[in-house]
Amino acid sequence: MEQGKPPGNGAGANNGGGAAKPTRGPGRRLHGAIAHKLGMAILSGQYQPGDTLSGEVAFAEELEVSRSAYREAIQVLTAKGLVESRPKAGTRVLPRNRWNLLDPEVLAWAFAGEPDIQFVRDLFELRAIVEPAAARLAAMRRDKEDLRIMKDALTAMRRHTLATEAGRAADRDFHNAILNATRNDALLTLTASIGAAVNWTTQFKQRARALPRNPIPDHVRVYDAIAAGDPVAAAEAMGVLVDLALEDTASTMGR
Repeated sequence: MEQGKPPGNGAGANNGGGAAKPTRGPGRRLHGAIAHKLGMAILSGQYQPGDTLSGEVAFAEELEVSRSAYREAIQVLTAKGLVESRPKAGTRVLPRNRWNLLDPEVLAWAFAGEPDIQFVRDLFELRAIVEPAAARLAAMRRDKEDLRIMKDALTAMRRHTLATEAGRAADRDFHNAILNATRNDALLTLTASIGAAVNWTTQFKQRARALPRNPIPDHVRVYDAIAAGDPVAAAEAMGVLVDLALEDTASTMGR
C-alpha cells in the first residue's frame, strides 16, 4: 500500500464513512468525523502498522478541513493507541497490539466495514470468559432493581426483535444489567466494551440474512437462573448463550 495515501471511498463506503470530505453529523464535531474516517481506514487495513500518514497540511487540504481539526482527530487516535506522532518523523500507525480494541468507538470502526473474522472470534472468546463468570456473580448478588432492569430488557427484546436498533439496545441493557449486578468494580469497567461487542457481533451475524433462530429464549434462561439465585445454572446458561451466538455467526460466515 502506498504510504501517505488519504483514505478514499473504500472501507466503510456503504456506512457513511467513505466520502472524501467529512461532514458534520448530528452530535458529531468535525474532528470526530475525521477521527472516524481515519480510524476506519486503519481498522480496515487501508493503513498498515508502520505506515506514515501524510502531514497535517497535506491531509487538511485533501479533506478540506482546518489543520486544528485534523490535529484534534490525531489526538483522538493517539489516545486509543492507533497512532503516535513524533516531531519530524510524522504520524505513524502503531502495531495492532497497541490498539485499544475494546474501546467502543474502535469497535465501531472495526465493524463499519468488513471486520476481520479472527477478531470477531476473539470477541466471542472474550465474552465466553467474562460473561458466564459475571452471570454467576449476578445470581448471588442481584437485587430486585437488577432483576427489573433485566426483565424490562427482555420485554423490549421481544417487542422489537434483535433485527432492530431498539432490540439491540435492549440486548445491551440486559448484558449491562448482569455486569452491574456483580457489584464488582473491576468488571464494571468492561460494561461499555462488552455492550459494544454484543451490539456489533449481533449486527454482524445479521448482515447477510436473518438470524437462523430466535436467541431470546437463551436470554430468558439466563434471567431465570439469576432470578432463582442459582449461580451454577446462570453461568451454564450464559455459556450456552455465547456459544450459540458464535455458532449463529459462524453459519452466516459459511465456516
